[in-house]
Amino acid sequence: MNVFRSSSILLPQDINYEKWSVVACDQFSSEPRYWNRVRRNCEGYRSVMHMILLDGDLNKPRVDDAIRYANETMEWYLNDGIFRTYDNAYVYVERRLPCGKVRGGLIGAVDLEAYDYHNNSVSLIRPSEKIVEERLPARVKIRKDAVLEFPHVQLMCDDDRKELIEPFAEMKDQLPLLYDFDLMEDGGHVTGWLVQGEAAEAFDARLERYASDFYKKYQGVSGVPMLFAVGEGNLSMVSAKKAYEELKSTNPDMDYSNHPARYALVELENLYDPAVHVERVHRVVTGTNAKKLLMKLQQISVPNGFPVKWCIGTEHGVVYLDRQLGQRAISVLQDFLDDYLGEHPGKLDYIVDSRNVEELACQKNAIGFLLPKVEKEFMFPDLIAGGIFPRKSFDLCDPNEMRYYLEGRIIK
Repeated sequence: MNVFRSSSILLPQDINYEKWSVVACDQFSSEPRYWNRVRRNCEGYRSVMHMILLDGDLNKPRVDDAIRYANETMEWYLNDGIFRTYDNAYVYVERRLPCGKVRGGLIGAVDLEAYDYHNNSVSLIRPSEKIVEERLPARVKIRKDAVLEFPHVQLMCDDDRKELIEPFAEMKDQLPLLYDFDLMEDGGHVTGWLVQGEAAEAFDARLERYASDFYKKYQGVSGVPMLFAVGEGNLSMVSAKKAYEELKSTNPDMDYSNHPARYALVELENLYDPAVHVERVHRVVTGTNAKKLLMKLQQISVPNGFPVKWCIGTEHGVVYLDRQLGQRAISVLQDFLDDYLGEHPGKLDYIVDSRNVEELACQKNAIGFLLPKVEKEFMFPDLIAGGIFPRKSFDLCDPNEMRYYLEGRIIK
């Protein structure tokens, strides 16, 4: 099964790309000033900003009006002929991040028939983390009524030999340049090259070798091997899948072998790219009786368990969580916190910077948990053997390093 393939890719012509391209809708949700600046920057310009629904707006009144406006804008842009279509194409992307590193990726389409987001999935494409279910209905609604999609999904391959995407960096000067511009709001710089014809065929051949080598690499690992993991944009992939499944259920006699709704546009990246960093997301609970929570947690601490550091004020220690309760330290801890906070007061926050965890844990009625580092070489084996991680287990990039919307595709 060709689960990642070339597609008909749309790019706007004769527009201001800096105004067109905005960061993923699920970033900076707690920073309304960020999105107010973006709105002002894009006002009066053609922009993906007018075709997305921000996470921070999902629970606001008149969300249906916002969805309708986004979908009507898609149709307006499409009918106005602003897009050029590149058939049977990939786009090789280089993103120069604010830190100076360059992250490579390839835009292509994934087959949603090969994707399953449930925890016991044995599909070729799987999520990396559980999703937040309450955010799904609005996302599915905007997807199933939309005529276009603009991806912010970052799909990960496990290519430690760097043979799949990295060759494009050596041949990019031979490829047609599509765009080259600075991203707004300190997002760095992005450059894209068109990949068609022989270059696309060469990639397809490398992809076949990657799949073959992948199965050999993990044939001794417990569980069913997969080819790709959704690193960022898990909710968007689930929304695309659910919208596609709803379409099939209401139109059972339709031929879906090449239906555009069967596919989702993504950026394929290599987990082993030096610009891709895997940062563990730690936990802090505030507004709770910290000592009582810790005493309860220590009841599932056993010798040789998963080590998890805790901090309350200036006090520090380690609990060793029972390995029989889950495949990973983060799974056991998250299950415990979900159960505990279902019966006791407290607010759970997710923090990447360990120093921030310790600072927040110095508040009254607060406790922080520092989780073990995620090593890249263990990430895919862990997903294969243990299933998807709990929600907010790790970050692959800082918010302003997330993928910006740029390329599009017709999905109806």
